[in-house]
Amino acid sequence: MSVGHTGVTTSAEPEPRLGAGSEAGPGSESGSAGTVIVCETPQDECGVRDALDRLGDKWSVYVVVELSPGTKRFKELQRAIPGNISQRMLTLTVRRLERDGLVKRTVYPTVPPKVEYELTELGRSLTHLVKALADWSIAHRPAIAASRAAWDAAHTDGAHADGAHTDGAHVDAAHADGA
Repeated sequence: MSVGHTGVTTSAEPEPRLGAGSEAGPGSESGSAGTVIVCETPQDECGVRDALDRLGDKWSVYVVVELSPGTKRFKELQRAIPGNISQRMLTLTVRRLERDGLVKRTVYPTVPPKVEYELTELGRSLTHLVKALADWSIAHRPAIAASRAAWDAAHTDGAHADGAHTDGAHVDAAHADGA
């Protein structure tokens, strides 16, 4: 979503808007299943920016997932995260999560120093949301794959939305339209 987005909806029908401080739950009149959240202006406090700031990078969710069972040492955490995260990137990620109050870092005065990481209570409160997102992804994987295949078939130039060609070639996004 871009800065200044106007909303995330699942239908073309106008839905009630949720503003700053509004509360709506499932089944409530203003919390219909169609509208997720709406920000009228980029300055609105609708929570999307906060969520993306906390978990929108490539590694933060992995760190939360890997720390959810309990405490891990740095190298243990690094080995557990899929995708070969570098030492520097893991350091930056856990530091950011620590700053936000989601991860606790404990240094033991030994030689060499022993450092352990664990989720704080605030960090643990995220785990059910991350699991719900993962469950949603798994449940909808076939529908998403079918939608992608239908979109690719409808766009007969052979290019995917990400710039990759069905034949394996890649097109620079700036030149994808033939410009």
